[in-house]
Amino acid sequence: MTASATPNTSAHALIRVLAANAIDRVFVVPGESYLGVLDALHDFPGIDVVTCRHEGGAAFMACADARLTGRPGVVMVSRGPGAANAAIGVHAAQQDAAPMILLIGQVPKKDVRKEAFQEIDYQKMFGSMAKWVVEVTTPEELAPAAFKAVRVAMAGTPGPVVMVVPEDVQQAIVDQHDWTAMPESPSQPAPDGLERIHTLLSRAHRPLIIAGGGFNVPGGREALMRLAERHTIPVAVSFRQHDLFPNTHPLYAGDLDLATPAAQVAALDGSDLILALGTRLGDITTQGYTFPAHPRPRQTLVHCYPDAHIVNQHFAADVGLVADPAATAAALAGLPATGGGLA
Repeated sequence: MTASATPNTSAHALIRVLAANAIDRVFVVPGESYLGVLDALHDFPGIDVVTCRHEGGAAFMACADARLTGRPGVVMVSRGPGAANAAIGVHAAQQDAAPMILLIGQVPKKDVRKEAFQEIDYQKMFGSMAKWVVEVTTPEELAPAAFKAVRVAMAGTPGPVVMVVPEDVQQAIVDQHDWTAMPESPSQPAPDGLERIHTLLSRAHRPLIIAGGGFNVPGGREALMRLAERHTIPVAVSFRQHDLFPNTHPLYAGDLDLATPAAQVAALDGSDLILALGTRLGDITTQGYTFPAHPRPRQTLVHCYPDAHIVNQHFAADVGLVADPAATAAALAGLPATGGGLA
């Protein structure tokens, strides 16, 4: 197949934005409702197009790609059944805080909201799962929407974004722009918050770290290790985060999972200070919101997460930090050793 004779369509503008933001792979199940986008992909040889047999599999592959690269995983599907099949991957991305962009071909603009063949209102379908659902209505909106999709998928708590693209807005001639979303600077913990946590650590006899996916970033695991070793604090990892801390390390306290033994949970519940860092403290990690106890833990609770929506969402924290957990761990590791509970 040859490159397009007019590589300046709205679909090209869309793909150009993705490429400018280091997205080098997309997972697709081809369909007639987004042929314009598929055609434009031929002009971007630097993007690996993975053709899949089922939209659910494609969406899960995009989730995995996102977790491995730290960039939005991109999946492209056709309308109706294709979008419905991909929905499970959108839900998984929301649950796992994985950045994802789901692009769905849509019926022509003139047929939208007329119950056309395989038409769905995707705002209603994905509104409670996705961070943002946008239905593009003009060719000129396609590239700006893609740029915002990249930023929204990555900001705060990462997650899925759904772009709905009618088939007749994909191949109009538009200006081409390279819009790059610069990475956000990690939110640093406030000095008074660090001082308060350090004071709590110095008074604690049995502190515990519950470490979450916020450490799954370059340098995150190392910062977690330095914190644990500096202050001699056992580390339990949250659901699906088994590799954040070496499982053979003397300070490894196990994982909080679907089948965590009751004796292990009871031992962890004996802590007097919990540093919940980079975890949303969801139902599985907290064993059905029983450890820590909901809504007011019996332990002193420090909760650090880079999204204000999460901190104090379910648990009343004694110290709530809307900050980058890796930066917070690194800062705490630089303070005088407190000895923790194992010294």
